[in-house]
Amino acid sequence: MMDRTLWIFDLDNTLHNATPYIFPHINRSMTAYLQRHLQLDEAAANDLRTHYWQRYGATLSGLMRHHGTDPDHFLWHTHQFPDLSQMVLREPRLRHVLKALPGRKVVFSNAPQHYAHAVLKLLRVEDLFDDVMAVEHTRYRPKPDRFGFMRLLQRHHIRAAQCVMVEDSLENLRAAKRLGMRTVWVNTGNKGAPYVDVKIRDVMQLPKIMGRIF
Repeated sequence: MMDRTLWIFDLDNTLHNATPYIFPHINRSMTAYLQRHLQLDEAAANDLRTHYWQRYGATLSGLMRHHGTDPDHFLWHTHQFPDLSQMVLREPRLRHVLKALPGRKVVFSNAPQHYAHAVLKLLRVEDLFDDVMAVEHTRYRPKPDRFGFMRLLQRHHIRAAQCVMVEDSLENLRAAKRLGMRTVWVNTGNKGAPYVDVKIRDVMQLPKIMGRIF
């Protein structure tokens, strides 16, 4: 059973910690993009970026819906990292932990593919994944939209019941659970949720809790 499992990993704040450097950089880049292309001042651009993120789960979704923004143009300009190698916080044991998991592994991220591949290379784990499903592959309908999940299942000819979703976002885990996936929440807090099967502090704990997942 376990060797037929498909492990579905989110990228940012799941496989690495994006909070200190990467997320602030992306937020600044998105705010600057809104300033430039919607002729807004910085405060208004920042408020609109946050509003779309909270309402739709991604700033891009709001921009496409309300402003006809070209998604490729937006993603390219907001995910430029001159110093990415200094910003990615690599956990040296990550490769060992991932190799210890039976079954296949994919990354499913709301980030663009050029960024996802660059981060996985810097984490030195890119070769351990069978697939990287980025926002381009979901027709720009990011998680928790059901569309991306269904497309991933079709791509890998697998049923939801054979999948384990490892994520830091509760909304995304709720969507996975509704489809019948097992769910692992990467979170340092004490709370649980009814659609979380197992909660872990970080992915380094995965091999220890496999018995609880299966």
